[in-house]
Amino acid sequence: MAVTLHWFLPTNGDSRSDLSLGNAVGSHGDRVTEAGLERAPDIAYIGQIARAAEQLGFVGALTPTSSWCEDAWIITAGLTQLTERFKFLVAFRPGLQSPTLVAQMAATYQRISGDRLLLNVVTGGDDVEQRRFGDHAGKEERYARAAEHLHVLRELWSGEPVDFAGEYVDVRGAQIVPTSNRPQIYFGGSSAPALDVAARYADVYLTWGEPPDAVAAKLDSVRERAAAVGRELRFGIRLHVIARDSAQEAWAEAQRLLDGFDPAAIERAQAVQRASQSEGQRRMVALHDGRTDELEVSPNLWAGVGLVRGGAGTALVGSHEEVADRIAEYHELGIDEFILSGYPHLEEAYRVGEGVLPALARRGLLAPTAAVDATAGLSTGGPALSFAG
Repeated sequence: MAVTLHWFLPTNGDSRSDLSLGNAVGSHGDRVTEAGLERAPDIAYIGQIARAAEQLGFVGALTPTSSWCEDAWIITAGLTQLTERFKFLVAFRPGLQSPTLVAQMAATYQRISGDRLLLNVVTGGDDVEQRRFGDHAGKEERYARAAEHLHVLRELWSGEPVDFAGEYVDVRGAQIVPTSNRPQIYFGGSSAPALDVAARYADVYLTWGEPPDAVAAKLDSVRERAAAVGRELRFGIRLHVIARDSAQEAWAEAQRLLDGFDPAAIERAQAVQRASQSEGQRRMVALHDGRTDELEVSPNLWAGVGLVRGGAGTALVGSHEEVADRIAEYHELGIDEFILSGYPHLEEAYRVGEGVLPALARRGLLAPTAAVDATAGLSTGGPALSFAG
């Protein structure tokens, strides 16, 4: 199977400095405003990223959820009018809306976009952030609630009335106008409850970028849980990328970012991350443990991003060919979907799209269109590459 590559939309702002990495934490009320090299997340700039990623051959993009981001549903609905076939992986929190409303929104989104919605479930690993939305449920409760929500959500795709009385979700005669193509459900998390929910209800299980051995063990655990309930899942991974013509150039860029990190910002970010209830966040922190040296935790896998950014904290760093090597290595473990990003997201989309994608195509991991020379990575018109899957 060919790999599917997605990009990322920084809906709380972007820049080429370390500030955008820190802003991505979102736990301190950080939000980029238009000043100096900082880029505010207005529809014009985010639209540039989406259009560039579409033209370069990325299938879609992840749009995050946070009290410091633009609302993922609304901004991506707008972006569907600026793109043609690009898909949007919309992050949403199942405890904040009823499953009937989410199903209705998703069906409407599919109809107006031409079936370009994907759903990324975020249960929440930070009590402070959850309370901003009025959610006071604990971690175990959030996963139990997510399971009930996703059960009802999937039942609603049939268009038939749904009755369900659970501990957290209670609907009577719930029904929507269905869409012929329901959006795929992506679900991440590293704790045992997360793996159980993913096994039962997700279409794609997502992991953050850990070393291959750790990823392989996690995927095996999900496979076992899914098999126990008669299901099979696809797998995806979330990674940053610093790819250049040579490894030396790529590592120099990683060092430039690291040199720009404010020690006070590292300390603040680490305090937030260590207080998180997220098992995935704990595993990200363990890769660097607050150090600013020895950050290559696996060949071409750099943990420096996690010093100032919560969530996905690792980057593939190297030449275009080396990054393609690592993607191929994860693909051999069973991962078919890759959600990538880089700072700033507009320029780095071009670096990855024009450097890494052709390297993958030369290995037979992408399905190029007949009109495009995949080894060149560029075309005279239209998208650079399209993918199977």
